[in-house]
Order: sequence, then C-alpha cells, then structure tokens
Amino acid sequence: MRHEEQAGPLRLRAKVEQWTLTTPFRISGYTFERIDVLFVEIEKDGLVGRGEAAGVYYKGDTPALMLEEVQRCAPVLEAGFTDETLRRLLTSDGARNALDCAMWDLRAKLTGRPVSELAGLEPLRPLLTTFGCGADSPEEMTKVARSYQGARAIKLKLTGDDVDADRVRAVREGCPHVWLAVDANQGFTRQFLEKLMPVLIDARVTLIEQPFPVGQENLLDGFQSPIPVAADESVQHASDIRSLATRFNVINIKLDKSGGLTEALAMARLAKDFGLDTMVGNMIGTSLAMAPAILVGQLCSVVDLDGPLFLRSDRAGTVRYSDGMVHFPERSWGDPKELVVHG
Repeated sequence: MRHEEQAGPLRLRAKVEQWTLTTPFRISGYTFERIDVLFVEIEKDGLVGRGEAAGVYYKGDTPALMLEEVQRCAPVLEAGFTDETLRRLLTSDGARNALDCAMWDLRAKLTGRPVSELAGLEPLRPLLTTFGCGADSPEEMTKVARSYQGARAIKLKLTGDDVDADRVRAVREGCPHVWLAVDANQGFTRQFLEKLMPVLIDARVTLIEQPFPVGQENLLDGFQSPIPVAADESVQHASDIRSLATRFNVINIKLDKSGGLTEALAMARLAKDFGLDTMVGNMIGTSLAMAPAILVGQLCSVVDLDGPLFLRSDRAGTVRYSDGMVHFPERSWGDPKELVVHG
C-alpha cells in the first residue's frame, strides 16, 4: 500500500542517537561496540509519527549522512510528500526508511486505524524469532546461545575461518533442540562452504545466509545445497528479486536496505510470486526499529528480530520477548491509541 500524500504543513525533526551494546558484536569483517541511529519525528495537527533507521554499514549509509540528507530535503518534505517523493529526493535507503516508517505511524494516528490494518494485514500475532550469537570462541558462543531464556531458534555468525566448524558443533551440542541457522555475511568461498557442509548437515543447520560476497552469486550455480540458502547483502530492493530467484531459496528483507516499510511489504509479497521464501531481519536497533519489521514478519517464514537484546537500554514502549517469541509493542508505534503530542 502506497502512501497517500499528506498535505502540509508538516513539521519534521531529525537527529542522530547513539546506543551502546552490552558487549562487542562481531561478524565477518566488522566488530560493533555501539550503534548510531537516525531518529525522525513528523508532526501534523499535534500528532507525531516516529521512525528509526541504522542505515547499511557496508554501503556507507551512515546515520550522520542520512541526517544531512533529511535536513537538506526538509523544506520540500514539510510541504507534504508521498513514498514516490522520498524515492525521488533521497539517495539514502536509511533516510527513506526512517521517514517512511514515521509516516506510517503518523497515518495510523491521523486516521485512528492501526498500522497493521492500513498495511492490509491480519491482526498481528507474536512471531518466533531467532536469537543471534556474534562470532567468538566456540565456548563463548555456546554460553551466549544458552543464555537466551526460552529461545527456540539461534543464528550463528561465522567468519570463514578454521574455527567455524567448532563453533557450529559446540552450539549444537549445547543447544540440542533449537532451530539453527548460520550467517556468513559474505565471508565464505565456495571451497570453504563445500568443506563445511558436512558439519552443517550433521548439526542440523536449517538455513545458510549470504555465504558469498555480493557480485559472486554465480558461485551458487551448480551448487547442490541440501540446506536452503538465503540472500541478505545480495538483495536490497524488490527490483533485485527476479535475478536471484534461480540461485537462492530465501531472501532476507531489512527495512534499512529496502528504504522502509512500504518497499519491504512489497518485497515480501513479490518474493512469493517467484517461489522464494522470505525472512525479515534487522541491523540492530531499538524497539522502534523492530515494530515495523514485525509487520513484515507477518508475511515471512523466518524472523530475525532480536536487535534490542544487544543494547544496554531501550526506548519506552518496547517489544516483548517471551518463550522464544517477539511480540508487537502495545500502545506504541503504529497504534492510534498512542496519541503522542510533542513537547
């Protein structure tokens, strides 16, 4: 569903926030100790819509640059905009995400209808989510995996080094009954994956995410994987889906990549037309970033929305985790009952 134009005057506010992680989080090629996010508010008639975006680090889409772009375009946006306006004005997917989500939230409050209804979804249900383990020693990753109370699905970050096999074996031994996935974040070669595959099969791994670098998707040609393979960095927008359908089994949709909830919902629906399963992920963020992603998760078979658990603190109106499930925050983002008046 595309945004109807919201006539001005709108009042736009934006800033960069910094959130500290509980412990450093390591993936292939990166270690994160904190995250910066762009926080946006759009106000109309005393009601405020909010959005958050972390950007896409591997594309250089940083919150600082996103803020500059939003501020540059603010005079035009405050006169009223649609999602097509955002596409035309902004090059940053992260900036579009924050503004697009803020507009969905504002529309819910202006119309008195929950955002799930505006998006054409059934009443929201809790979702089984994965809980992530950053790449570390096998012992530490097992400790982290077992620390998630009630977790029924675990995703391991791997790096393409000689320790990966031990990481997988150790977590499986420590968590014998969980659904298990691995994420290479572009860190594998085909030879490495072929060598690791017997370990993954023996450990009952259910999903392999982004094994090869972007631009090397052809390494999957002729590769007979008994485990479904998901595209993450290789898929950004709906326009990427067609070219990936013969190489991947699953696409990972993230609002920071797609440019917001509008495009993410379109991707989830289009992927099914090409016979692809879908998952929804996150770049790590507060509950404000998870809430719209939970809407996308209603259309997905795999959900990876554990971002707030890596933060030392979170916003008010948090998503709730229990028994391995993530629950949409009550009376929060996208809820018309939360009539937020700025100031």
